[in-house]
Amino acid sequence: MAHDCFADEIAIDFPSVRPAVERMRDAFLGERLGEHETDLVRAEVSLSPQEALGGRVVPLQLPVRITCPHCGGRGETWTEPCSLCGGTGDSQFSQHVRVSVPPGVADGACVRFRVTSPDRSPVRVEVRIAIRSSV
Repeated sequence: MAHDCFADEIAIDFPSVRPAVERMRDAFLGERLGEHETDLVRAEVSLSPQEALGGRVVPLQLPVRITCPHCGGRGETWTEPCSLCGGTGDSQFSQHVRVSVPPGVADGACVRFRVTSPDRSPVRVEVRIAIRSSV
């Protein structure tokens, strides 16, 4: 092979375009398609009856998926799997949010919202409200 001598001379490491495509799908269609439908983060908040009656702002830490900062989402560096993401192109990140629970919320109610950021895809969040018994 005449070109094999140049095989190790050039490495082009472009970042992944997946986050941009996900943002476009989300902007045009409002929801993710296919394999990205799993980007729903579910959490539960436990409140006393008094807290539920008066409403409350609850801090939460949500695990969200971001593009791996080491490989740019490619899952590899040169010809080796990325050591940070294990070849997936994704990393986990803990996002801090404050959820506003309205006064008089019922047990089992759900609060739905999106966490957005310029450097990662929006994540849909569903928080279920559980009211503890007053025993």
